[in-house]
Amino acid sequence: MGMALVSLTAIDLASAAEPTASEPQLLRGVRVTEEVDNGYKADTASSPKFTAPLLDTPQTITVIRKQLLDDQGLGSLAEALRNTPGITFTLGENGNTTSGDSISMRGFDTAGSIFLDGIRDLGAVSRDTFNTEQIEIVKGPSGSDNGRGAPTGYINLSSKQPTLLDAAAGKQAFGTAKRRRGEADVNQTLGAWDGAAVRFNAMYDEGDQPDRGVVDAARWGFAPSLALGLGGETRAYFNFLFTKQNNTPDGGLPVIGLLNYNYQSVVAAPTNPTPAQTANILALNTAITAAVNAAPAVDRENFYGALSDYQHVHANMVTAKVEHDLAAGTTLRNISRYGRTTLQRVITGVNGLGNLFTGTAAQAAAGTSTVTAPAVWTLTRSRQGRDEVNEILTNQSNLTAAFATGGITHSLSTGLEFIYERQASRGMAASGTTAVANLYNPSTADAFAALLHNGAYTDGKTVTAAAYLFDTLTFNDHWSLNAGVRVDRYRTEFTSIAAVATPVVASTYLEDDDTLFTGKIGLVFKPVENGRFYAALGTSQQPPGGANFTLSTPAPNATTGAVNINAPNLDPQKATNIEVGTKWDLLENRLVLTAAVFDTRNKNDLAKQDPATLEITQYGERKLRGFELGASGMLTANWQVTAGFTSLDTVVTQGTATTTGAQLTYTPRTTFTSWTTYRFPFGLTIGGGARFTDSQFRNGNAAQAIATNLAANPEVWVFDAMAGYTVNENISLQLNVQNLTDKFYLASLNNGGSRFVLGTPRTILLSGTLKFY
Repeated sequence: MGMALVSLTAIDLASAAEPTASEPQLLRGVRVTEEVDNGYKADTASSPKFTAPLLDTPQTITVIRKQLLDDQGLGSLAEALRNTPGITFTLGENGNTTSGDSISMRGFDTAGSIFLDGIRDLGAVSRDTFNTEQIEIVKGPSGSDNGRGAPTGYINLSSKQPTLLDAAAGKQAFGTAKRRRGEADVNQTLGAWDGAAVRFNAMYDEGDQPDRGVVDAARWGFAPSLALGLGGETRAYFNFLFTKQNNTPDGGLPVIGLLNYNYQSVVAAPTNPTPAQTANILALNTAITAAVNAAPAVDRENFYGALSDYQHVHANMVTAKVEHDLAAGTTLRNISRYGRTTLQRVITGVNGLGNLFTGTAAQAAAGTSTVTAPAVWTLTRSRQGRDEVNEILTNQSNLTAAFATGGITHSLSTGLEFIYERQASRGMAASGTTAVANLYNPSTADAFAALLHNGAYTDGKTVTAAAYLFDTLTFNDHWSLNAGVRVDRYRTEFTSIAAVATPVVASTYLEDDDTLFTGKIGLVFKPVENGRFYAALGTSQQPPGGANFTLSTPAPNATTGAVNINAPNLDPQKATNIEVGTKWDLLENRLVLTAAVFDTRNKNDLAKQDPATLEITQYGERKLRGFELGASGMLTANWQVTAGFTSLDTVVTQGTATTTGAQLTYTPRTTFTSWTTYRFPFGLTIGGGARFTDSQFRNGNAAQAIATNLAANPEVWVFDAMAGYTVNENISLQLNVQNLTDKFYLASLNNGGSRFVLGTPRTILLSGTLKFY
């Protein structure tokens, strides 16, 4: 992998996208245009379901273009999403620890609402952006766009496609922590066939996780594609995507010694203790609590796992798309895809502290125990495994048409979708014993339990048939209406087999089917040519098993009466969003400014059974209100900028006795992101940005914070910088520094507040780019 690969960077093939009626025409090898590339600013989304430009779309949509990723030296979806406010990452628990792109957007899990070219991208994996043209973050319930999904929106990655511009470009990068990354992007027209072109993208990326000792990552992939009929009435695209990852996963670090850490010792008193025993236990607990809370943090390079920990990911995806222009402004499209992703992982997680006092419990009650030295404190560990396969097979047909009825013009998009999705998982269990680790000096030579398949198995399948209709109705120069509706008929089947315990193992089979109706409507007022005001309403639904293909038995909890929300006899969760906003194109349409206020409510996320009547009641409501500001584009021909700010006020309006009235977990009140670059006439470009994430409370808010461990992931400011130099039209150099001040921060915190994943410390990446046109 030491060979340098080539990759497209800031001046890439995006400008050579296939022409449409609104785009500049491309001749073979020649680009003819009168338009100006507005850099970070995008004017349209990639999906044909969007029937108006972004300026006229009544919804908050952030588009991250390839040039921005290249300027920041980024290569993954998780890194790219730092450019939009309101997104955080969760650590998870047990087998879900560090499970890829664990994304939370505006307080709700969005990991199951990630799409590639408008098709759901399954699998708890980390996604690379080497074959991505732009990333579209659609905020607010959007069930009419894609069917079931998160109540606060979705993320869509738009893939690179062949064009009629012959070009090749590439990058080789080296950085701290043995980081090496190479990319390649080559586009070539086929002279023997008019309108035919091939494109090849490739990537490798390997290196250690900075300041994390044994933790490392290595991935590589390639994406060949063929296009036929470019520039003609009928166009066909054939794409293949392959990626592979071999990583050593990170089970996290204990939070001991961090700011606001609070440990409460709970050495138990004997049954019916004497007053003296009670006093002795109280004194010991007080001493242990004081000692642990005064103890230093562990070294950030400590690794508590085994050298045998691993994460292997394989993804294959083949896509075919055909487009035909039936008439001017009318196009029929059909896309088919089969994708398969496998994930195999063994990871070691860290748990509770131990060996904090001498002697036995009886000696502690007798008053002869003392607090031990921190050097001998221990940490329990657990080994977790995951063996999962995700598959998707889909066919989508879409018709777009522009026409007029009376004095109203229409931009219509309608279609059918047939989708088969499957997630199968084999259970794993520890065989043997994992030794406790020394808290401050863990060793990979310790004894670790082996993770073996235990016969448990789950298999969830969802088949969906859907129809949708979108239309933008333009009444005059000042008013338009954007509306859409979708109906999904789905069937989910779930089979599970328990771990082998006896010769005969019974399986559980559950099924659920229903019809979902979702929609959106927005009124747009255009007072002047470059400004818009809008008001919009959108909905989404998440049926039982919709997020993970897992159905649960409807039997209630014996103590609380709670029923699992994935029980097949329950109604879908339903989200509604009201949004009022404004969008403005300024500086001759080079810069867009946006502002929106919104109110989102998600209902039906809890259920319980009445012990007397046995009637199951669905309840639960989570609400968030807030506003979001955005800016993207060019202040001058040489000065680019992108920025976003979100303020959220969240509350569980109807929950359990302990959650009602609390904020949504891991949802910062304010988030801010910014980035800017300036290009000097002599070839030098400098840039930088700042990111802020407010405190994220793990159980709602400070007033209800659990006393032990960390109550919140603290607020943090992070600064990044870059400098680039264009040697000539073919060669350029670039230096990127992430976390310029080497700020210590937590990338994510687990639900119990006892362990965290380290935020990226200062890293340096030096890259060289070679390109030809």
